Amino acid sequence: MKPFQNMVVGYDGSPDALNAVTWALDAARAVQANVTIVHAIGLIEHMHEHLSRDTLPTALVALAQECDFDTAALQWLVEDGDACSVMLRMTDPPVNAEVLVVGSRGEGKREGLLLGSTSLELVEHSPVPVVVVPSRFTER
Repeated sequence: MKPFQNMVVGYDGSPDALNAVTWALDAARAVQANVTIVHAIGLIEHMHEHLSRDTLPTALVALAQECDFDTAALQWLVEDGDACSVMLRMTDPPVNAEVLVVGSRGEGKREGLLLGSTSLELVEHSPVPVVVVPSRFTER
């Protein structure tokens, strides 16, 4: 199995999403892969006021620096659609994700579930491997 070159990680601003980005940056650095961080904007949700379509959020820039990840290999995308559909589209050109990474739970938390609806749906439908980073991930 050859190392992957393109990884996509979902980001909704939640603590679990930050854990997923951290994991993705560390894993991608180890295999010298590119990372695309994707934020999905669904029909009933709006863009977080602190996020821009054009500029990588400063918190993610700082996290990339903390992870010693080359920001030249980092891309930020904001896409319209539900989170799962947006992530699944990332496996097609032009991104061609070979691995999808998500946190186990996002902002729409429902008590009692081990996995959020997006992570569960991705695991069921993705044509590429999916990494679900647990809430308690604190390897750093």
